[in-house]
Amino acid sequence: IARTMGKLQSKIGFHTTKYRAEGSVGQTGPTGASQQHSPAHTDAVTSVAALKPDLCVSGGRDKSVAVSSWRSGAALRRFTGHEREVTKVTSALDSNRVFSASRDKTVMMWDLHGTSGPSQHFPGHDLVVTGLAVSPDTSQLCTGSRDNTVCKWDTETGECLGRAAISRNLVTHLCWVPGEPYVIQTSEDKTTRVWDSRELQVAHTFPAKQHIQTCCDVSQDGRYCLSSSSGSAGHGAEATLWDLRQTRGRVCEYKGHFQTTTSCVFLPRSPMLAPSIATSSSDSTVKVWDQGTSGRG
Repeated sequence: IARTMGKLQSKIGFHTTKYRAEGSVGQTGPTGASQQHSPAHTDAVTSVAALKPDLCVSGGRDKSVAVSSWRSGAALRRFTGHEREVTKVTSALDSNRVFSASRDKTVMMWDLHGTSGPSQHFPGHDLVVTGLAVSPDTSQLCTGSRDNTVCKWDTETGECLGRAAISRNLVTHLCWVPGEPYVIQTSEDKTTRVWDSRELQVAHTFPAKQHIQTCCDVSQDGRYCLSSSSGSAGHGAEATLWDLRQTRGRVCEYKGHFQTTTSCVFLPRSPMLAPSIATSSSDSTVKVWDQGTSGRG
């Protein structure tokens, strides 16, 4: 794929009918034989996150959480306990703890090597839980909801250590800054906030965008964060790179999607490639961008 500085690197279109839950998932191995596996979920998958170098965790509308192998495609564990759709899943990389949020207003913790039931339960929000971030050592958890609140929890005891409410702060996503006590949060009020988890106070709020901020991610070095915007007909739908350490301002924007950008992520660093990010959108495309330059795809 040719790389154009300031431009999008790749554009991948897809049809959702190819990825429905019905039937089995095929994977072609080195010998050309197809390995067949049952779907990880029986309804739409709503969230996925890395768990270990060879494992991922997913949540679905079927109310379950599944752990699957990246390599084989097989679902290895399934956890049940939520009463409604799972909205978000997360885990600290290489941890045995998995966390899930749900429309049932709760968050649950699951042990990779434990029973199929939850090992800890975190009730307390008044509406659907839409944000979930765990500290690197998995000792603390931050959750956010459409009830305008962000909560901090002790994962061992399940105790709520703090609760902060901001008017109109309908949380859309949370992510923890690696090696820092800070949590990034996006909101339907069009802002991206940086929370200090120690006192559960807002340490910084980036300038509001023109559209709802749908998702966020943090670079592995903790220097930058990304947020993505809703949009339609080519208006909005951009991803924005923010500086977390120096200016605490906007670095650049990545424009090219024609409908809401639903997720954004920093891609793993490679010595052969410039730092890159990926975005996905309701316009049925995934785009990969050079991180250091902005432009229009």
